[in-house]
Amino acid sequence: MLEQPYLLFLGDAPDQLAAKVAQGIRDWRPESVVGQLRMPGCQADLGLPDMTIEQAAAAGARTLVVGVANRGGMISPAWIKVLREALEAGMDVASGLHNLLRDEPLLVEAARHAGRKLHDVRVPTVKYPIANGKKRSGKRCLAVGTDCSVGKMYTALAMEKAMRARGMKADFRATGQTGILITGEGVPLDAVVADFMAGAIEWLTPDAEPDHWDLIEGQGSLFHPSYSGVTLALIHGGQPDALVLCHEPTRGHMRGLPEYALPSLEDLRDVALRMARIVNPACEVVGVSINTAAMDEEEALDYLAAVERQMGLPTVDPFRQGADRLAEALE
Repeated sequence: MLEQPYLLFLGDAPDQLAAKVAQGIRDWRPESVVGQLRMPGCQADLGLPDMTIEQAAAAGARTLVVGVANRGGMISPAWIKVLREALEAGMDVASGLHNLLRDEPLLVEAARHAGRKLHDVRVPTVKYPIANGKKRSGKRCLAVGTDCSVGKMYTALAMEKAMRARGMKADFRATGQTGILITGEGVPLDAVVADFMAGAIEWLTPDAEPDHWDLIEGQGSLFHPSYSGVTLALIHGGQPDALVLCHEPTRGHMRGLPEYALPSLEDLRDVALRMARIVNPACEVVGVSINTAAMDEEEALDYLAAVERQMGLPTVDPFRQGADRLAEALE
């Protein structure tokens, strides 16, 4: 487990979405954060106190968390000096990037000298099985998206909160770096060898009580040429009983791929359901989650109402409004 509280490192993030790891921790574990550290040129801001390493250490920060999720998941050479300073100031450093902290000689030496730890949370620690496709007891819900970074994790976390408040048995199952940093456990699915990805999700969501729901954190999109494989592994390994469609309506194209337009919600429903029913013929789409963060209140409510009429499904922004209607759909 990581030592708390955290200093969230935003580095030189080019936009708010690039800091989604830090954003998720701030939104779901605010009590665990003392502030943010931004380098010159950073275009993200979490509304937290800006701190230097010295100020964060004085405020009691125990771990600097790399809160940037850049394309390719690489540690920028420009960050190394700051990360070393954090280690020298008595903090651990945690990262969920593909480029590992433990492969950076300067950081390894600084951690050894300071007696601190480097936490690479995107490294599988379990020998996962190959999926067998056998039906498991209990129930599972998976969030699937029209694109990457549209609110799949927020949807599952908000549903867990709403379901537990209603007395339902529900557990969020983290499958990515942010979810693991929030909950302290899970499967770093995009770092698992391809043959074992679906098996890792079977392992993550084992047999459970008949009325227990696993809320599986979604990843990527079936329509994203870069990341569709991880989505399909979640669907086939998760064998979901229910799907929630996730969408961000102000986006003009696929994340990082200007030449690819987003699919319609109808396309997402039809393709995801077809894939899910290969492993669970009883799977149903139960609701729609819309990320309305870029809209004002009136615009958001109008859009949600229009999508609900269009899709014939409960449609909410679960972070803005709560996920009670999605929880009710699973009851």
